[in-house]
Amino acid sequence: MTVALRGGLAVALVASLVLAVACSSAPPKSPEQERADAATAERIQAALEANPIYYFRDVEVSVDNGVALLSGYVWTTDALYGAQQITRGVPGVTRVVSNRLELERQGNRGGGDSSGSQ
Repeated sequence: MTVALRGGLAVALVASLVLAVACSSAPPKSPEQERADAATAERIQAALEANPIYYFRDVEVSVDNGVALLSGYVWTTDALYGAQQITRGVPGVTRVVSNRLELERQGNRGGGDSSGSQ
């Protein structure tokens, strides 16, 4: 029983360490990285607003270590893909995450039908 108890304690200790490492937060950004991310976000926002085809004023941009996060609303799938493409072309962007960018159709966000009819 002593061996089994020690084995169980070892497993619990290892599991606790793995959990602690998995839950630890990312190290804080350096001031240089914060400035670089802010500048990249400004360039993305300017590029979106300069686009003559789509209306991107309801798109919010944030950048974390070069990863651009797009959130907010667009009115067509072409606009959604256009926002992604424009963002990818901005210097400093390493990846684009747009899973918080939603379609708004006929005044309903997400394209839903508020009437409840089918």
